[in-house]
Amino acid sequence: MAAQQDPINSTASTQQNTNSSSSTTSLPLKTIFKQAEASVVQITSKIPAAAADPLNPQSNATTLGSGFVYDNQGHIITNGHVVGDAKIVDVTFVDGNRYTAKVIGTDIYSDIAVLQISQNNTQAQQLLSSIKPLALSNSSKLEVGDQVIAIGNPFGLSDTMTTGIVSGVGRLLPAASGIGFSIPNTIQTDAPINPGNSGGPLLNTQGQVIGMNTAIFSATGTFSGIGFAIPSNTIIRISPALIEKGYYLHPYLGLNGATLTSDLSQNLTGGAAATNLKGIYIDTITKNGPADKAGVHGSTIDQYSKKHAGDVIIGVDGHNIVRIDDLISYIDQHKSVGDNITLTVYRNGHAIDLNATLTSRPSLIPFLTAPSIPPSPIPHPPARPAPLPHP
Repeated sequence: MAAQQDPINSTASTQQNTNSSSSTTSLPLKTIFKQAEASVVQITSKIPAAAADPLNPQSNATTLGSGFVYDNQGHIITNGHVVGDAKIVDVTFVDGNRYTAKVIGTDIYSDIAVLQISQNNTQAQQLLSSIKPLALSNSSKLEVGDQVIAIGNPFGLSDTMTTGIVSGVGRLLPAASGIGFSIPNTIQTDAPINPGNSGGPLLNTQGQVIGMNTAIFSATGTFSGIGFAIPSNTIIRISPALIEKGYYLHPYLGLNGATLTSDLSQNLTGGAAATNLKGIYIDTITKNGPADKAGVHGSTIDQYSKKHAGDVIIGVDGHNIVRIDDLISYIDQHKSVGDNITLTVYRNGHAIDLNATLTSRPSLIPFLTAPSIPPSPIPHPPARPAPLPHP
């Protein structure tokens, strides 16, 4: 009998991708580029003039990003922040031909958008029948040190390829200010990514998509050696819903916490401070949210301004858990709206199980905004670390 895998600590994915190839033979970089370039596009999105420049509301402004062909029905995958609030965008292929595309679905929590090219003319129909969609591979198989290739339109320079390695996996990518949720399981890479690369594919050495270039860690807005890509498994899971319904419902627990460390314990009183616990310290609970209804306790502050520890989550669905990242990733990968989840919490010296029913996340508006080329004269800030995420 096969051993049961731990979904918290295992990198194995439950996602099956029918587009991925079984081949593991690395292709020459030139071959990868030639096979993929026709399927990578430049996306031009018009921004409402007043939003781009309040001092000159009659001006025109655009953002510039990248995307890639998802299927032969005219669907293009890109970042949500590339299209913004636009309903119609322009898609330009490597041969210079430009087509109109409709934004049919966006998900601000994963920063994924799906476009569809209009097929109301023979030229567009012929194009879509001739271009091979990029295959998506299983991103959970990635390891640090794997070679990766980014193709896109940095600074508007179309048909550009850069290379690097996977620098890290399972990163939490802070979303735009005001969203309060992070994107889990993102890929960190040192492949040069600059404004204009947003939405473009990150490929493995078989020419398959393992991620979508999305953000950079930078104080200047240009690449400094740390880039992030949305994993292909997230694209595989979310894109079909965006195509079918125009939206994707993310499961929501309704709490704010942090990985419990010795430094954090020293600033608390109560059970978390008195033990060498490993788990997730719960700070605040969303009123009437799933965690609140399940009876999870957040921290409290007494009359002397001393913070008293709330519950510490030490397990989920029978699996040990030690980091906030683990909880966010577990819910993201293995749970859906309406599912039940069992939280094992440490309270007053005892471990108890609490059962919660996950709801959908509240609706929000902001979009992650780097690294697409922003409208002038108001630039979007580059991606930076944000406060602790809400699972």
